[in-house]
Amino acid sequence: MATPLSDTSLPQLKTVAVVGLGTMGTGIAEVLTRAGREVIGIDISEAAATQAVAALEASTARAVRRERLTEQERGDVLARFRTFTELAAAADADLVIEVTPESYDIKQQVFRELDAIVRPEAILATGTNALSVTRLAADSARPERVLGLHFFNPAPAMKLVEVVSSVLTSPQAVGAVTDLAIELGKEPVAVGDRPGFVADGLLFGYLNQAAAMYEAKYASREDIDAAMRLGCGLPMGPLALLDLIGVDTARTVLEAMYAESHDRLHAPAPILKQLSEAGLTGRKSGRGFYSYEAPGSATVVRDALTPLEGAALVPGRTVRSVGVAGSGTMASGIAEVFAKAGYEVVLAARSAEKAQAAKARIGKSLSRSVDKGRMTAEAAARTLDLITPAGTYDAFADVDLALEAVAEDLEIKQQLFATFDKVCKPGAILATTTSSLPVVACARATSRPQDVIGMHFFNPAPAMKLVEVVRTVLTADDVHATVREVCAKVRKHPVDCGDRAGFIVNALLFPYLNNAIKMVEEHYATLDDIDAAMKLGGGYPMGPFELLDVVGLDVSLAIEKVLHREFRDPGLAPAPLLEHLVAAGCLGRKTGRGFREYARR
Repeated sequence: MATPLSDTSLPQLKTVAVVGLGTMGTGIAEVLTRAGREVIGIDISEAAATQAVAALEASTARAVRRERLTEQERGDVLARFRTFTELAAAADADLVIEVTPESYDIKQQVFRELDAIVRPEAILATGTNALSVTRLAADSARPERVLGLHFFNPAPAMKLVEVVSSVLTSPQAVGAVTDLAIELGKEPVAVGDRPGFVADGLLFGYLNQAAAMYEAKYASREDIDAAMRLGCGLPMGPLALLDLIGVDTARTVLEAMYAESHDRLHAPAPILKQLSEAGLTGRKSGRGFYSYEAPGSATVVRDALTPLEGAALVPGRTVRSVGVAGSGTMASGIAEVFAKAGYEVVLAARSAEKAQAAKARIGKSLSRSVDKGRMTAEAAARTLDLITPAGTYDAFADVDLALEAVAEDLEIKQQLFATFDKVCKPGAILATTTSSLPVVACARATSRPQDVIGMHFFNPAPAMKLVEVVRTVLTADDVHATVREVCAKVRKHPVDCGDRAGFIVNALLFPYLNNAIKMVEEHYATLDDIDAAMKLGGGYPMGPFELLDVVGLDVSLAIEKVLHREFRDPGLAPAPLLEHLVAAGCLGRKTGRGFREYARR
């Protein structure tokens, strides 16, 4: 006999029941009512149901004040939302979306009860982001009508909806909820059933690594969060995001992911368990990685771990002149940054011609700033006059800070530091902009390793605000203090970290990119769906494959190899697909083809 959903026509989902009226359930109910659906809100707590109505009243009132709704439209929206405390209210629903706590016991109980209540053709959707849709479907009397419908918080604002099919799900059910998502103004992404799906599957591994990095005392919570916001353009740092999501929720998701993948990157960092069991679950409890003004507040308050503003480090050294070694984009960008801040800059390269070309590139950059009204022509001319090109590193004899931005090759950098050691005056600070090589290996190429430090600028240096300040075990305190002072003078935000592969940003970014590639290798999702999921669901400025093609697949592979070699974690092994593309010469935008093809210029 045909199942109720075997008909090729798609069911019309006009009446929707939302089971669970917490923050997410209330947000989903608002989206549905404002899109013209009749919504039956169900929660065993009368207080939660009352709060959901109040939240909808408040949000629609704001919409009226902002002239996004008329009073008549607001009245219609409110009239379409009715609340109940019994599941029996879902009897006439075309679609039921459960958004109950992440527990198999709770969700299975809801689905069993719904089996006896809803019409045979009704579709049952779970809002889980951590549990198996297949397992929930298998316990249902009609598994073909069960699927996942994963909204993102806050549901009214976030565009992404992941539509999750199990091997049992009817294509008609998938088609019906996909059409509904589009009518709601959302962008649906079709994915298979595995913990975390696409967006959370990539996001939570990254969050877990950030928690582990903090737990290891490698960097402060403030520096980890600032590094990822300023270095990657993310709307929120990982530890602040964990507090927003809920530390306990993150731990639940990671446990489910680890149970399936057995990947150490998904094994919850012990600090997540410690905070959860202590009741320090983030914003909702008033304390997690940070402390908040009150439970539910977004306002961070000072606690014992908050760094003192303007805390005096040891006295620094005087820096008036800066030597920048290199002639590429990074070297010229750094030279421009220092010259704009009023420093005298010696820009040295392997030949006078290369140095002159690098200065000319800076001149063009300054001209663009003038054209855009960001500086006057006079200021641009003064800035350019502060830069002296040189074809020999002997020109660094009198600089107070010598900074290299040459090829990411340890042997080349060590040779350059040996040269710095010979030509730079005593007391000069010697810095490397390496993003992945050991700073201490550069330091050991000199007779003064205490004067060597890492200053990792991000490309393009004039625009990017972040500098990772990398101390080795040999770096002197006054050298560290000086570099932080210099960063402030050139209007960059310094973050402190130790001398290990990837520092903060790359150590957190590239495993996430590698995991995205693995998703494509496993045919779990497409490039376009993964990029869309991370931009729409995670607030990322670029999807992982867009970013890989911009960075360069060869550069990405080199960083992946360094991370794998340093940490010896099998989960960090570069994805074979990345290695194959690099071997084929498909390096991204610079070659016209990477994960995608690009028009040749």
